[in-house]
Amino acid sequence: MTSTEAAARDLQDRAALWSTGEVRASEVVSAACDALVAGLDSPGLRILAACTRAEADYDVREALPGALEELGLTFYPVGSDAGKEAAVRALARRMLVGELSCREFAFWIHQGHGHDLALTERLAELDDEYGTLEYGDRTEAQIDAEVTAEARRLAIHP
Repeated sequence: MTSTEAAARDLQDRAALWSTGEVRASEVVSAACDALVAGLDSPGLRILAACTRAEADYDVREALPGALEELGLTFYPVGSDAGKEAAVRALARRMLVGELSCREFAFWIHQGHGHDLALTERLAELDDEYGTLEYGDRTEAQIDAEVTAEARRLAIHP
């Protein structure tokens, strides 16, 4: 993956995470800055990257849809089901690069979606299994392996 592709993926992921309230608007602005440095460019991206931290909470809501569209990326409206699924996939990628432990990832997904999102039902079950380690017949390493497999499955989706 080229640096521009990686920057576009990171911007897309942070935008999805922002749309579900998982990250602050300032993280989207940081990703926009990183995208410019990596070689991506559009008028909307420049506007997004120019937001200050103080402005981000207000201006990202307006600037993000156009910036993503200009780059051929997808904007997920706040609270949308598609945005939730994109955010889950972004969290899976974060786990796979070591930003979250397996247990943190499963917990975060379970807390955010419970057993209601079909895409993440197995992760919610695995989070429950972490809670019963001392009573069950599985080891933490076995559960971690399943969480990692689920994260890989989620992360490969376009």
